Amino acid sequence: MYLFIYIFLGTMLIGVPIAFCMAFGPLVAFTAMGKPIYYKMLVQRLYAGIDSFPIMAIPFFMLAGQLMNSGGITVNLVRLANALVGHLRGGLAQVNIVASILFAGLSGSAVADTSALGSILIPAMEKDGYSKEFSAAVTAASSIIGPIIPPSIIMVIYAYVMGVSVGGLFAAGIVPGLLVGFFLMVVAWIISKNRGYPKRGRANWREFIRAFKSSVLPLMTPIIIIGGILGGIFTPTEAAAVAVGYALFLTMFIMRSLTLKELPEIFFKAAISSSLILLIVGTATVFGWMVSTSQLPAKLGDFMFGITKDPYLMFFFINVFLLIAGMFMDASPAILIFGPLFGPAMVKMGIDPLHFAIVMCVNLTVGLATPPVGLVLFVASGLTGLSVERIAKEMFPFLAIEILVIFIITYIPAIPMTVPRLLGFA
Repeated sequence: MYLFIYIFLGTMLIGVPIAFCMAFGPLVAFTAMGKPIYYKMLVQRLYAGIDSFPIMAIPFFMLAGQLMNSGGITVNLVRLANALVGHLRGGLAQVNIVASILFAGLSGSAVADTSALGSILIPAMEKDGYSKEFSAAVTAASSIIGPIIPPSIIMVIYAYVMGVSVGGLFAAGIVPGLLVGFFLMVVAWIISKNRGYPKRGRANWREFIRAFKSSVLPLMTPIIIIGGILGGIFTPTEAAAVAVGYALFLTMFIMRSLTLKELPEIFFKAAISSSLILLIVGTATVFGWMVSTSQLPAKLGDFMFGITKDPYLMFFFINVFLLIAGMFMDASPAILIFGPLFGPAMVKMGIDPLHFAIVMCVNLTVGLATPPVGLVLFVASGLTGLSVERIAKEMFPFLAIEILVIFIITYIPAIPMTVPRLLGFA
């Protein structure tokens, strides 16, 4: 009955792409069971997993982020961050972190954050006397804020799979994202002070106002998205489409940093990125159907109850498991596989589904920066020419503080849940 699980794990261990692992397991299992009649159902399930109005938010959010990045908005955000925190010890490291917080409201992607900000700030930090390893580590560590502060692609995926409110999950990500940013700034300040890294001069009011004016319109993007969803003006998918329209209007007619000639390439890049995620969503739907049919979630729930009936002790075990899983898997497939496994069991134990959702999303997002398969580490490595091992070693203090935040939001539910409760989501 569980042959598909063994096939999935075996193919994943030998390096087969995760989307094909999730499709190949059920395919071989049905063949071995002598039930080829189910092949057609596999295709239908795969198509049904993609043919969904809520999941259309993913390509729209990715296109909006691509438009903002290609339109040169990243430079404006860096300028504003510099005006805000450049005068602190480790000025450019602080700028890097604050710029990631600001950029998070535009892209929702850690990889886009690392690529966009790293290409600007890593060379600037080196020029200011920071080591290349530290510059890459700060960039990679702060980029995981991108999928935590809304809009977030992985939160859209979780909400779609698990049936929780996208707006509520977006609201739950605000405080944890800011908390990660604050702790990273503290760590950067301590390291910079110990190593004698420089700070920049304090920006005067004229420089601050100029930087703010150039960034205020891009920073309206998350306000429009969240405000529209919370106000009932449009659905999350419609909000993503509005974000694309706003990004086009802003970059083509207000800033005039994009031309019609550049749009086909931007659309193509967004389409490629989106298709990869949608393929994973489709094959994960097939895999999830197999998991559900085998009654594995119910059996896992009974097994978990057999270990302990304390929900927070079980939360600890799941967090450790997800941290390990995040070292080897991307966040999107991990959510699609483990969400249906652990989510119902934790709700049965009395954990609010929104609370578990945000902890799981933050946990697997941190996995993007953990070796050996952390995507942002590879992007930072490509930008600097450093090995992933050297960047990961320098990143250890930042990674430790991000893991601490995971356990803070696990055991102090008020931190992630206050905003959703105030807005009526919980």
